[in-house]
Amino acid sequence: MTTSSALTARQLWTRNRGIVLALVLLLAGAVAIAVVRSQTKHGDLDPRSADPHGSRAVAELLADRGVSTRVVTTLDAARKAAGPDTTLLVAVPDLLSHRRQTLLAKATASSGGRTVLVAPGDWSVGRLAPGVTASPVTTLKTTLDPDCTLPEARRAGSAETGGIRYRTTADDADACYPSERRATLLRVPAVSGTGDTVLLGSPGVLLNNRLDKQGNASLALQLLGSRPHLVWYLPSLADVAATDTDGRKGLFDLLPSGWLWGTLQLFVAAVLAAFWRGRRFGPLVPERLPVVIRASETTEGRARLYRKADARDRAAAALRSTARTRVAPLAGVPTARAHTPEALLPALSARLPDSGGQALHSLLFGAPPRDDAALIALTDRLDALEREVRRS
Repeated sequence: MTTSSALTARQLWTRNRGIVLALVLLLAGAVAIAVVRSQTKHGDLDPRSADPHGSRAVAELLADRGVSTRVVTTLDAARKAAGPDTTLLVAVPDLLSHRRQTLLAKATASSGGRTVLVAPGDWSVGRLAPGVTASPVTTLKTTLDPDCTLPEARRAGSAETGGIRYRTTADDADACYPSERRATLLRVPAVSGTGDTVLLGSPGVLLNNRLDKQGNASLALQLLGSRPHLVWYLPSLADVAATDTDGRKGLFDLLPSGWLWGTLQLFVAAVLAAFWRGRRFGPLVPERLPVVIRASETTEGRARLYRKADARDRAAAALRSTARTRVAPLAGVPTARAHTPEALLPALSARLPDSGGQALHSLLFGAPPRDDAALIALTDRLDALEREVRRS
């Protein structure tokens, strides 16, 4: 007869169901979080999105005026699209690295078109708009008056601009919608050519849920509709994650590829070893003892321990408890009540009228013996009591 130590499918499931359940719960939680986050923030400043923070309404109004809108997600496509008949909108310029900002600025400086920067901060304003400095945000939703000579701003009137504030050293720049003596909309003409750069301190005038407020729609259409083509640059994950260091290599670039691959293999091996060592133990298996120890030897060994520790009280208690357990059924008392004097003593007194109730109480429930001789005498008296009860 052959036996197999391979685990069955049921045993494998029983051992690993906890891990599988934890993985399922983790995956379900990740999906739930992704769904919730996708519902709360989706398509920000995207001309294809109809969500409250999208910009589809602006794109459709521009289309009615004959302005085409094209979305690009890479820096190369944005640079190639720059031209005299194109307005290039950079949705989140602060996400680009410094080197990519410089490349974009070179492409738009001599293009002759318009470049619209949405809420550029200190990280990007110095490269994309030289000579301009940015100040901290005051508020994102503030209704401000134009207070400038820029025709687009004067025709739009009051608008919800606010946000980041700008200051420039250029004399021919248009500083509009001032907040605390700094502009929240700044137009800087190009040094050479007919192009210009417009800085918006807040994206509010481009959002679907704010377009119908004040003069937001008029201002957005005039700023983005000055050329027949609008290129909407939304930096993609590749552009955002790129870390250009001007040819300098980091620590991970200097490591051979084999080291990284070996580290990954060691990590996988460590995870598998952790699962293997952390598996749940199976059911208990009975095992036959190699040596059978007689009860008398166990009794003698325990007696020696009691004697070595001078534990006469524990020895006497063990002897009396065993004696009560043996004589109780003989006297008609349930074993569960064998250690209750009120139940055991009257039954024994009725069975042994000459023994005396006080003597029985002292024998079965009395004080511990004072020496070894008294303990031996107690043992003899308990044996005599058991024999007498059996005879009666």
